[in-house]
Amino acid sequence: MNLLPEEIEQIRDRKWRREEILKIETASEIETLVEDLGFCLGLTDSRTNLPSVYIAVCGRRDAHAPRNVQKDYEMSLAWTLKDEVMSRGKIYYAKLCKGRSMFVAPRLVPYFNAVWGVPKKQEKERLSGEANKILKVLRKEWEMGTADLRREAKIENRQKLTKALDDLQRAMKVVPSEVLYQPKFTYIWTLAEARFPKEMSKKVSSDDAVKEIARAFLQMCEMTARGEFAKALGLTRKEAGKANHALVKEGFAERLSVGVYRLKSGKVKR
Repeated sequence: MNLLPEEIEQIRDRKWRREEILKIETASEIETLVEDLGFCLGLTDSRTNLPSVYIAVCGRRDAHAPRNVQKDYEMSLAWTLKDEVMSRGKIYYAKLCKGRSMFVAPRLVPYFNAVWGVPKKQEKERLSGEANKILKVLRKEWEMGTADLRREAKIENRQKLTKALDDLQRAMKVVPSEVLYQPKFTYIWTLAEARFPKEMSKKVSSDDAVKEIARAFLQMCEMTARGEFAKALGLTRKEAGKANHALVKEGFAERLSVGVYRLKSGKVKR
């Protein structure tokens, strides 16, 4: 386990809203948080050691999700705000890296897409048959609820539908645009390119994309422990190291030891 200096933890407290005075209570505050950080997780707690909406709602460093989440005020508020931010459509939201629900600032969407997105010409070979059926329906209908999508795509098995939707989210093809609770619980799905057309159409090289994600990560963390960046986003150590070395070369970061980097003082968000 990598232990960070208390000074760094205190900086993260401020940036991640892990303080009572900074805790989040509205959807617009979540949008500001994501714009400040670049990206963050949804309802994960302090055990992931990454910023999240739930932690920011709790406003404390040691936020742990309770066993009975349905009766917990903080988790209920985080869930409600997550739904509101999703429906407002100002911030990219989906299950992305490592299958975890994430919020991404629009400025970083092109970089995430360059690393994890699947080009249209590769959809047939890289995505499942069920995923391609869903894409075909959504490109015709634009948006659709889960049950209707399952029927139109002719996918009888619910588990296959869920897996296909998860795969499409990770490939940055589909996003949930709204959640309905009445008359029954369902997500409304739409194309990522429909919600963020400009960002999804921007072409970026993979190396530049990982570097810009590394920049945002270092900005949000102030200092990264060995392997922290790679583990957080499911990248290889080689990819992460190359990106961090590039940030050192341009004077944005300094290398303290093998795999340990810190934001150079005075550097601000681009």
